[in-house]
Amino acid sequence: MHKLGIRSIKNLANVHTELRLIIEEAIKVSQVDFTITEGHRSIERQNELFIAKKTTIDGIIKQGKHNCFPSLAVDFIAYVPGKPKLAYDKVHLIYLVGVFTTVGERLFNEGKISHRVRSGANWDMDGELLYDQNFWDMPHIELI
Repeated sequence: MHKLGIRSIKNLANVHTELRLIIEEAIKVSQVDFTITEGHRSIERQNELFIAKKTTIDGIIKQGKHNCFPSLAVDFIAYVPGKPKLAYDKVHLIYLVGVFTTVGERLFNEGKISHRVRSGANWDMDGELLYDQNFWDMPHIELI
């Protein structure tokens, strides 16, 4: 149905192979198209986002999953042609979170990957999405 665009492919270049596989499988089954906006992140970029309060990890004292090489995390947006306002729409993002985590669990259970995946919408992985999180980062998934 959908395929990864040039921007997504470029942003996946320095991402862990298992996370790339999850993304590649997710795009095949998702009814909502998406774009990978960021994969590997420099320490400078991480600190810039920390100062802007868009992350809780500064990259200097504590490195995050984006700062690993290869990156263990990606950020994404929903892509709905002609409707850019839906890029961060919670309904579209939570749908994509479900796609990524379901694909990740399937691949894990099939033995194709050795990591599980979690979302910034459900850091504690308790099944309660968004509402019990200390820091909301729904357009983020990572390997654990």
